[in-house]
Amino acid sequence: MATGTDRQTIRIGHSPDPDDAFMWYPLANFPDGSGPGGKSYTPTIDTGRWDFEHVLEDIQSLNDRSERGELEITAISIHQYPYVADKYALTSCGSSMGDGYGPMLVTRDATLKIDDFIQPQTVPAPEKRARPRIAIPGERTTAWLALQLKLFEHGVQPGAERAVDYEVVMFDEIIPKVVAGEFDAGLIIHEGQLTYGESGLHCVVDLGKWWTDTRGLPLPLGGNAIRRDLGDQTMRQVCTILLNSIQYALENREASVAYALNYARDMGADLADEFVGMYVNKWTLDYGEQGRAAVQQLLSEGAAAGIVPDCGEVDFVEPA
Repeated sequence: MATGTDRQTIRIGHSPDPDDAFMWYPLANFPDGSGPGGKSYTPTIDTGRWDFEHVLEDIQSLNDRSERGELEITAISIHQYPYVADKYALTSCGSSMGDGYGPMLVTRDATLKIDDFIQPQTVPAPEKRARPRIAIPGERTTAWLALQLKLFEHGVQPGAERAVDYEVVMFDEIIPKVVAGEFDAGLIIHEGQLTYGESGLHCVVDLGKWWTDTRGLPLPLGGNAIRRDLGDQTMRQVCTILLNSIQYALENREASVAYALNYARDMGADLADEFVGMYVNKWTLDYGEQGRAAVQQLLSEGAAAGIVPDCGEVDFVEPA
């Protein structure tokens, strides 16, 4: 392992969530007691000549930072990739896939259906009805891209002036605000997919299930992006370390889940372990042929619908 002036710091941005915490636990580097729970952590794997500095922010904030190319490695929504493809490539590991499950549109009113959220553009002004308001976790989240594609199938044209009534809300505030009646529905991500029923909410559509049922592919939600200016060799070497981290976390599940519980927002160990299992699995080790096809399919559909720029063929960085 390199020492002294040979060492370099790489900032790795990720959400403060159990799945991200789980897979990057082996890279945790808090030797001075500044780690979660006031504890000290040092890497459990060889990180070569690099020290990894963890930058924890919500996914919408990380999407914003990626557009400015601020972090060497960052979690991004797959929705965001076309906007930063000139600066970043996706690493072949570290993805979050919804294989038959994923972001959900939930509501207090069990009678609401997907068509209730759409205002037909042909309705004369005097007859226009009030539309249910949706809280979404960010305009560049994959959850929002998937919902837009779902609505596109129901006749909503991308770019139509507020065909859907929505507002961006921090992801962990969406369920409480829907419960409080501030919004009629919420587009939920992360652990809310497991806990929304406890708040008395109902699922209008599970976008991950819809996508898998209709496309025969997992829904690619998030990925890890590495900045191109690091150079091909460094990108591949760092990708190897990221893969080793995920493999170590999966092979040492108990310790990794214990670390992840620091970011579990009142989830117990069993629920946190279930959530981690949903999003840290075979897809996280490598997209594989099907996962790569899923990314390309999602972004190609988004481009064809006029929702995202056409970024062409997606680049994936392989381990060295």
